[in-house]
Amino acid sequence: MEKRKSQKKDSYRGFEQGPIRPPSEADSLLLRLTRNCPWNLCTFCRVYKRRDFSLRSVENIIQDIDLIHTYVGGIRQIVHVGGKVDQEVINTLYNSFETKDRVAFNAAMDWYASGMESIFLQDANSVIMKPDDLVFLLEYIRHCFPETQRLTSYARSQTLARIKDHDLERMTRAGLNRIHVGMETGSDTVLKRIRKGATKEIHIRAGLKVKAAGMELSEYVMPGIGGIDLSIENAMETASALNIINPDFIRIRTLAVTNGTQLAQEREQGIFEKPSDTMMAKELRLFLESLDGIDSQVKSDHILNLFETINGKLPEDKERLVGIIDSFFDLPEELRVFYQVGRRMGFFRGPEDMEISGSLDQVKQACKYYGVTPGNVDTVIDELMKRFV
Repeated sequence: MEKRKSQKKDSYRGFEQGPIRPPSEADSLLLRLTRNCPWNLCTFCRVYKRRDFSLRSVENIIQDIDLIHTYVGGIRQIVHVGGKVDQEVINTLYNSFETKDRVAFNAAMDWYASGMESIFLQDANSVIMKPDDLVFLLEYIRHCFPETQRLTSYARSQTLARIKDHDLERMTRAGLNRIHVGMETGSDTVLKRIRKGATKEIHIRAGLKVKAAGMELSEYVMPGIGGIDLSIENAMETASALNIINPDFIRIRTLAVTNGTQLAQEREQGIFEKPSDTMMAKELRLFLESLDGIDSQVKSDHILNLFETINGKLPEDKERLVGIIDSFFDLPEELRVFYQVGRRMGFFRGPEDMEISGSLDQVKQACKYYGVTPGNVDTVIDELMKRFV
C-alpha cells in the first residue's frame, strides 16, 4: 500500500502513547493520533491540564504503525501466543532490529500476547483530524493488521456533530467501529456548570450520527456530577438523552473530585457539594429506573463505582440491576460502611461478595484500625477514590 506524507511538519519523537484509555481497551494497542485534548476545560478533569493540544502528522503516525508491524513480524517468529519466553531471548530479539524503540517493542509484545484483537486511537478526540487523513490512516492500519477486529477512539460530541454524515460513513468503512463519548450528563444545567462544551441536544445529535454511520457507541455517564442540588435532574435528564440515542453501551463512571481540578476548588469554596456514596447510589438507582425503550448494555467497569456487578442488557436485566442497589440499602448501616470501604479496597464487586469473598474480617480490621465510622466514611472513600483517577 502506498504511503502518503502529511503536509504538516512535525519532527518524529519516536513511538508515542498518551496517558489514558478506557478500561475496556486494556488489551488494545494504543496508537497516538493526536496529543492531549482540544477542549481541555471540563471542571472535573485534570488529565490534560497544562498540556497543549496538537495533531500528529500522518507521516509520523505511519512510522509508529510501521514500527509495531515490524516488531510483531519478528515476535511471531519466536513467540507463541500464551507461551513463555526467556528474557534473554526477548533481549536478543529486540537487539536484532535495525530500528530500536523500547516503548514500541514493549507495546508490540503486550499486544501480541493479548491476541491483537483491538487498537485504540489516542488521545481525547482523534476524530478531529481531517477526514481524509483519518480514513487514510484507518485503511493503512487495516492493511498492516488485517486480523485486528476492532478500531476504537474517544470523541467529543461537539466534534462528532460537526462531521458530515458521509465522512463518518467513510470512517466506518475504513474500519473505525467503536466510538467512546464522555457524555457525563444529559442535563443542560450541569453541562454548563462543568464546562463540558456540549448541550443535551448536541449529545443526542452526535450519538445518533455515530449509530447511523454503523459504529458501536459507548456513552459514559457520571453519577454525582450534578452535586446534591441537581442529583435528581442529573439522573432524569441523562436517562432521557440515552433513551433517544439508544447507545450500544452505557458505562458508569462515578464522580471522584480530584485535587488540582476546578471542581475541587469549587468544592472547597462551597460552590459545589459532592453527594455522599449513598446519595449517588440512590441517584444511580433512579437513573437505571428511568432508562426505557432501549436495548443498551449497561456496564459498571471501574473501581470508582460502588457496584461493579451492575452489568447487563436492557430491558431484560433492568430489575436485576436495580436489585443490586436495593441489596446494598437492605444492609445494616455498619455493613454498608464495610462494603463501601471493601469495594474501594478491591475486595468486593457487589454486596453479595461480603459473604463469599472471605475478606470481610480484613475489611473490619482496617475500618477499626483507621477509625472508619458511618460519620466519616465518605471522607475515607474520597481519599481512596483519588488513587484511581
